[in-house]
Amino acid sequence: MARTYNDLYLDMRQRLLGSGVAMASLEAREIMRHATGRDRAALARDRHFYVPPEAEAAALALLERRLDGEPIAYIVGEWEFFGLTFAVNPDVLIPRVDTEVLADAAIAAARAYGAGARVLDLCTGSGCVGLAVAMYAPGCRVVLGDVSDLALKVARRNVRRHDLSARVACMNVDALAAAPASLGAFDVLVCNPPYVPDEEWENLDHSVRDYEPRLALEGGPDGLRFYRSVVSGWRPALRRGGRLLFECGVGQAEAVRTLLYREAYGGIETLRDTGGIERVVMGSPVWNEAIREGIVEIG
Repeated sequence: MARTYNDLYLDMRQRLLGSGVAMASLEAREIMRHATGRDRAALARDRHFYVPPEAEAAALALLERRLDGEPIAYIVGEWEFFGLTFAVNPDVLIPRVDTEVLADAAIAAARAYGAGARVLDLCTGSGCVGLAVAMYAPGCRVVLGDVSDLALKVARRNVRRHDLSARVACMNVDALAAAPASLGAFDVLVCNPPYVPDEEWENLDHSVRDYEPRLALEGGPDGLRFYRSVVSGWRPALRRGGRLLFECGVGQAEAVRTLLYREAYGGIETLRDTGGIERVVMGSPVWNEAIREGIVEIG
């Protein structure tokens, strides 16, 4: 029996709710949009029209994938972040709303340095943070860096998608190695590194553990492997007065602040996400040798 767009949407929403999907309304709408090729306005306008059989079959096939645990972002091939839409696939992490705190702080930092500011988004994945900076801090130049060529392929798609090729470049760089001198120096280094401790891997949600890239998640025994490397090995990539910004996992902010302090970073600040979790830690290298030697306490 033929169903209207609204009936199909409501049926899928109910099945998603019954499976414990928190954002069932959003996800049912995204499946409808992707399967039918209609945007949200068209779906609302035509909600009482009957769905063509092939479109209904496509929507139900996508629904089954979601009910099996596959993330909706990978099913539809894109996700929204900071008001922008990014292509995603299983080679990159799905952008999270918590990471918008990092993007917002990086945008503010890039704007403060003004036109011509150089920004490096290290461990860039889909490029969502660096591209948000490029979009909302006009005049800055951004490098998207990642060790994964597959991730960089996705990042390049997103650079083209947002018509930012003139100001954004993608480069293969390893956050666990020393900063290449050929990269030059940056005013802002923003990094959302892998930070899941080894012992927590098996406790991750099925949709994360079995679908998202392990390379972009595993942070070593204590989850701090990448923070240690970037704080020390990438310090030369920051100009005098430059700013290093990290996203942190739950309960990691204090350890990251300590790493920055020990490597003589000053102006250390912490930002909380909408859930009250300490999500972003940032600081600037101190160049005064007296401070570096511990004669003066770093604030």
